[in-house]
Amino acid sequence: MRQRKKNSNVFIDFFWGRYFVLSYSTILFGISVFGLLHSVWFFIPGAVFGLLTFIGWKDFSQKKHGVLANYPVLGRFRYLLESVRPELRQYFWEDDTDELPYSRNQRAMVYQRAKGEMAARPFGSVNKMYEEDFSWLNHSMRPCHIEDKNFRIKVGNGEKTYDMSVLNISGTSFGALSPPAIQALNVGAKLAGCAHNTGEGSISPFHIAGGGDLIWQIGTGYYGCRTLDGKFDPVKFSEKATQPQVKMIEIKLSQGAKPGHGGMLLAPKVTPIIAETRGVEAYKDCMSPCGHSEFETPKQLLKFVEKLKHLSGDKPVGIKMCIGHPWEFIAIVKAMTETKKFVDFITVDGAEGGTGAAPVEFSDHIGSPLADGVVFVDNALLGADLRDKVKIGASGKVVSAYDIVRLCSLGADWINMARPFMFALGCIQARDCASGECPTGITTMNPRRYRVIDIHNRATRVSRFHGNTVEAVGEMLESTGIDHPVNLTRRHIVRRLSSSQIRLEDQIYPKVEKGSLLRGEEVEDPRLSVYWSRVSGESFNPKNDSDTEKALESAYQQIN
Repeated sequence: MRQRKKNSNVFIDFFWGRYFVLSYSTILFGISVFGLLHSVWFFIPGAVFGLLTFIGWKDFSQKKHGVLANYPVLGRFRYLLESVRPELRQYFWEDDTDELPYSRNQRAMVYQRAKGEMAARPFGSVNKMYEEDFSWLNHSMRPCHIEDKNFRIKVGNGEKTYDMSVLNISGTSFGALSPPAIQALNVGAKLAGCAHNTGEGSISPFHIAGGGDLIWQIGTGYYGCRTLDGKFDPVKFSEKATQPQVKMIEIKLSQGAKPGHGGMLLAPKVTPIIAETRGVEAYKDCMSPCGHSEFETPKQLLKFVEKLKHLSGDKPVGIKMCIGHPWEFIAIVKAMTETKKFVDFITVDGAEGGTGAAPVEFSDHIGSPLADGVVFVDNALLGADLRDKVKIGASGKVVSAYDIVRLCSLGADWINMARPFMFALGCIQARDCASGECPTGITTMNPRRYRVIDIHNRATRVSRFHGNTVEAVGEMLESTGIDHPVNLTRRHIVRRLSSSQIRLEDQIYPKVEKGSLLRGEEVEDPRLSVYWSRVSGESFNPKNDSDTEKALESAYQQIN
């Protein structure tokens, strides 16, 4: 009886169930082959059913994909639908404000500003203003008029300084982005009058071809200025750093998307032009270590900064980092007060920042978010009386003029964006950056895919997005009665904590008094008050003090 039932189930599976496409394709293929003996018209159905039969039996016999083995041919439709799921959600089902990391409304705003179209919204805001964490800018009853909205910030403490735009293009490495995408961004930077960060992949011929201002980022691999064994090469660095197009140098300590994580560019992707740009061997794995080999302490870091300043002809040199262990950054600040040697700027990268590919856990749960990082850095520099010497850039998930205004109010001097400028190039947020199959040709090294990028057209869009966004920043400032972003304070931003409770940002993030740490005064941030006396420029680690954790715990208890 059981055997009969089992045989019945098998029969159903093959002719009415999960194997029916395989079964009928096989039968119809056999009929078509027989039919060919009588008529050539059976060739077409024979080819179709033959292909389905081949695919079906291949699926049935393999064990790599369980779905395909149990549902021959049919299972492939699952993978097909899964592959286009982001596009289906994006176009048909998601609300204008739902999609992450950037909503349809945010992307539409970038596209409109890049095209020179009016980025206005009819019928009121779609934001839920009474939900927790909503924030807004307080306006004035006495708005002002700003004649020149080309906001600049002077960076550098030496003979050579750089007038930085309030909005710039964040690190975009050659190889992660295609040759025409890199060149279009750089031409756009030249047209807009802003800076273009090279990313850690070094200065490529396509950066140079654009003619725009460059911030050369030096990562742990020292690409473009390295020996064959991966050490820093001062001669190669000086040759590139002294080029007029290079305006500043940025030492990358970590990035928000994957802080503390190195990387590897696999051998097949290390093409001759990428190898030449980076200074590595072609078609061999290219490793980016987790940390730098040129320094191990904060004071050694500052010596390396001084070395790069000398080799570059006294150009501004700074660091880029995502805030992690607070005592490590405090140690850097302490080293500056002890040695009287300073970095010219600090680019704070938020954990919400993006990259071509990063481990999920790193993207989601490692590193400080941008706003918190900017406040911490600003407060530490204020407490050490270094804020006038060290400028602060901010990069992360930033897209609108309001984002710029808010971050400037929290302590940033300028803002860097990468993904919005990629939207300006034509990115559709397919989130297929690591596969080499970018549908718009932006994040691929496949010539057949990036041939679609018109450099002049896309550069114009990049420039328009920059100009229209900075113009919007100016209009927002006019409404507050303020004439420059550097004059914004945390009191200008209001944040909702609940449906019935709001606070000014300076109540949420109290500002540290200038020089208070040097005077030994208590500050409201326990990290600063506890670790300041327990670190030095000699080490990134705090002193081996058994009371440190107890002091930190006590400080938090007092706040609570």
